Amino acid sequence: MLSRPSNSVLRNPLESVATMSTLIAVAHGSRDPRSARTVGAVVEQIRVRRPDLDVRVAFLDLSEPKVDTVLDQVAADGVRSAIMVPLLLGKAFHARVDLPGLIDAARIRHPHLELTQSQVLGDDRRLIDVVRTRIIETGVDVDDPSVGIALAAVGSSDPSANQRMRALAERVLVGTRWAAAVTCFATAQNPGPADCLARIADLGARTIVLAPWFLAPGLLTDRILAAVGDDTVTVAEVIGDHPLVADVVSSRYDAALSNLSTRRSA
Repeated sequence: MLSRPSNSVLRNPLESVATMSTLIAVAHGSRDPRSARTVGAVVEQIRVRRPDLDVRVAFLDLSEPKVDTVLDQVAADGVRSAIMVPLLLGKAFHARVDLPGLIDAARIRHPHLELTQSQVLGDDRRLIDVVRTRIIETGVDVDDPSVGIALAAVGSSDPSANQRMRALAERVLVGTRWAAAVTCFATAQNPGPADCLARIADLGARTIVLAPWFLAPGLLTDRILAAVGDDTVTVAEVIGDHPLVADVVSSRYDAALSNLSTRRSA
C-alpha cells in the first residue's frame, strides 16, 4: 500500500513510488493470525505518522509477504533506495544474522537497489512508557503500593540479553509507587512465569499485573498465560499499535537516513 498525502495528484503511480522514500517495516512473523493483524495495525499507524513515505511491511518467517518478496517488488517498482526498520524489541539472531543475510542476497539480485537496515526498536523509553500505559489501562493506580508487575519477555540463549531484560522491569516502575517489577521469560528459565509471580508476592505485592514485552500477541504470549495459570493475575495488553510505536519506528528511519546521508557525502 502506497502512503502519500491525501491531497497529492499522481499521474503515474510507478513513477511516484520510485521517487518517494521507502520504509520497509520488517516483523518476525507468526503462525498466529493475531500477530499479523497487530503488525498491520502498527504499519497503518506508521503511515499516519509518516505520510511522506512509501511504507511497506515484510515478515522474516511464517507470515506473508516475506522479505524477499517485498524487496523484489520494490525493485520492480523502480525504487532505488529503501530503509528497513526491524520491528524487533531485541537485537538477537533475527536482527544480527537473518535480516542482514536477506539484504545481502537482495543486493546481488538487484544491484541498483540501495538497502539500509536501521537499528531495532529495542528498549526505547517510549516503548517502556507504552507498557506502563497498558498496565494502567487494566485499572491499577500508579500510586498503589500493593501492585506488582510481572514483565513477560521472550527470553534468549544469551545470558547478557536476559540480564538486560531483567533490568528493564525496574524502568517500568519509574513514576509509580508500585511494589516491585520482575521479568519472566517464555523461552528461558530463571525465572519462569510461576517463579516470577511468587517472587513478586514475596516482595509485598497483593495485586499482580502481567505485562507483555511483546509487540503482538501470539503463541509465546499464550504460553506465558498458560504457565501462569492463575485467574487472580490481571493481564495487560501487548504493546500493539500504540502511536508511540510509530514514533519509535520514525526515529529509527530518520537515524538510518542521516547515517546514510553522512556516508554518501564522505
